[in-house]
Amino acid sequence: MPKLTFRNSHGQLVEISTVAATKVKNEFGAILEQTIHSGAVAITRHDTPKAVLLSFAEFESLVNERSRSLDDLNAEFDELLTQMQTPSARKGVEAAFHASPVELGRAAVKAARKHRASVRKRA
Repeated sequence: MPKLTFRNSHGQLVEISTVAATKVKNEFGAILEQTIHSGAVAITRHDTPKAVLLSFAEFESLVNERSRSLDDLNAEFDELLTQMQTPSARKGVEAAFHASPVELGRAAVKAARKHRASVRKRA
């Protein structure tokens, strides 16, 4: 069976442990504790995932993310747009449009390294 993963409420890609349905039936308390600590547990039947048991925190995160209103998204967009209208952002865009291919390549490598470092910090 392939590994089951999901992006938890902290944005981390985590592997979901699997538990047979009969074990869930017989040891529900222990499986519930495991779910609370790990965020999610996949329940299998005949080695095939059939359901996922989520912690309440993960459930809330999913519900809150899906229930964002259009007004919330508009406000977020407007805030991002405002942040991009600064003089330094304008200079950056102008510099990018006038950059040589070599300069663009260096900037891309620098951004990738910065991104990789921030991903490592979150993990």
